[in-house]
Amino acid sequence: METTAAPVGPRLGLRANAAQFLLLVAVNALVGGVLGTERTVLPLLGEREFHLAAYTAALTYILAFGATKAVTNFFAGALSDRYGRKPVLLAGWLAAVPVPLMLIWAPTWWWVIAANVLLGVNQGLAWSTTVIMKIDLVGPRRRGLAMGLNEAAGYLAVAATALATGALAARYGLRPAPFLLGAAYVAVGLGLSLLLVRETRDHAHHEAASHQGGAQQGLTTRQIFELVSWREPTLGSVSQVGLVNNLNDGLAWGLFPVLFAAAGLSLPRIGLLAALYPAFWGLGQILTGPLSDRLGRKPLIVVGMLTQAAALGLVAGAHTFGTWAAATVLLGVGTAMVYPALLAAIGDVAHPAWRARAVGVYRLWRDAGFAVGALSAGLLADLAGIRGATVAVAALTAASGLLVALRMVETHAGRGTA
Repeated sequence: METTAAPVGPRLGLRANAAQFLLLVAVNALVGGVLGTERTVLPLLGEREFHLAAYTAALTYILAFGATKAVTNFFAGALSDRYGRKPVLLAGWLAAVPVPLMLIWAPTWWWVIAANVLLGVNQGLAWSTTVIMKIDLVGPRRRGLAMGLNEAAGYLAVAATALATGALAARYGLRPAPFLLGAAYVAVGLGLSLLLVRETRDHAHHEAASHQGGAQQGLTTRQIFELVSWREPTLGSVSQVGLVNNLNDGLAWGLFPVLFAAAGLSLPRIGLLAALYPAFWGLGQILTGPLSDRLGRKPLIVVGMLTQAAALGLVAGAHTFGTWAAATVLLGVGTAMVYPALLAAIGDVAHPAWRARAVGVYRLWRDAGFAVGALSAGLLADLAGIRGATVAVAALTAASGLLVALRMVETHAGRGTA
């Protein structure tokens, strides 16, 4: 009796690729650390050294970062399909090289904006590529766990760096010490990526060879964009939630330190509050990633968005360090429920042949939330104050979660479809 041999190729799975997977976790932590150098210091730099009185003007750096990162995410997926994952990762690190130096020496706010354009390129290429590479390596069974570990590493690094830069700024001033830490991250990340990271595109090709639904392989980039953006109910739901989620992050990044400073909190306390949100966001994903493999993606997304809405309402009404600490922890927990489940849902639905481009489109919409958040939160804060802007964003976040409950279909194999 004649038997058909199984396709020979790279082995999929977390255990089979543990060393490379853990290396990519470390690389993504360094990517997050570069972003974290700005979380505490830059809002205060704009207010104290560049004397930006209007909130809309102060948030221009987040607008520049978000718009650039969103567009770069889209191209990261297409480029990694065409040229491979590793070249795109290296290009992302090279874009980061000037960023710390520009922030240290910036004579005008336009230098800060230009640095954040490069930071957006760095984050869009490097973070997107580490996501795609981990999805390539682990295959379909442990996708939620993989995304939880990836995002946990990145946002724990954001948190640790926000805390560290707050302490450095309190002792040595807003410049240059906090940004020297970012320069070290860039040097180590570039070195690891160049010398130790291996290409993973063949893993995606191997999975595609045995993937059901081969008719979907021939989709054009335009068709994929339409599917992920609005045409496919689940993918469209994931994209709108991603946008609103990062709108919240843009608000927290750009305006919360100013709110805390206006209440008389010290730099170390502001740094601690700036760190609590991404810390619980990061830590929580170690649990919520695998939890989405057990319970499904949709429940975590819906509950996570409603939790974020409640946390933002609490921030708007609070006046003390303790209440703000509780609110930022709650905001981090809600975000942790959402983040890995969204990425895992994209991996569930997208065919391996166009999955990298689908991730790129999703991350385009998700990180457009930074730009939308910077513009809308700045305008709202100029009109109604930071607290008023936060209440408005809380209402939008609750509406986003309810829309997912109505429109999204569960994607995880073996779970319900409602």
